[in-house]
Amino acid sequence: MPFYVYILRTSSNTLYIGQTNNLEKRLKEHQSKSGKSAKYVRYFDSVKLVYSETYKTRKEAMQREIQLKKWTRSEKEELIKSDYYQQGLKASYEI
Repeated sequence: MPFYVYILRTSSNTLYIGQTNNLEKRLKEHQSKSGKSAKYVRYFDSVKLVYSETYKTRKEAMQREIQLKKWTRSEKEELIKSDYYQQGLKASYEI
């Protein structure tokens, strides 16, 4: 079972970092603002997934989550930006 580390961008342009073993389900929980959603995310009108990574174990995912949470805002933005361009580049070659 894969584990994911993800970054959400809120409607106020803040970043939220989390980890889960079911990314689709977790995103739905955040978007519906259910009791299982992180309290921080519930304060915003909307959230958008802007980055994710996949790991084989929960331990690896949790270690990466802790690492990313220590990064500065600009370092996180660079990570998101680099992933965006890589994904766009891949898509352009998949024609």
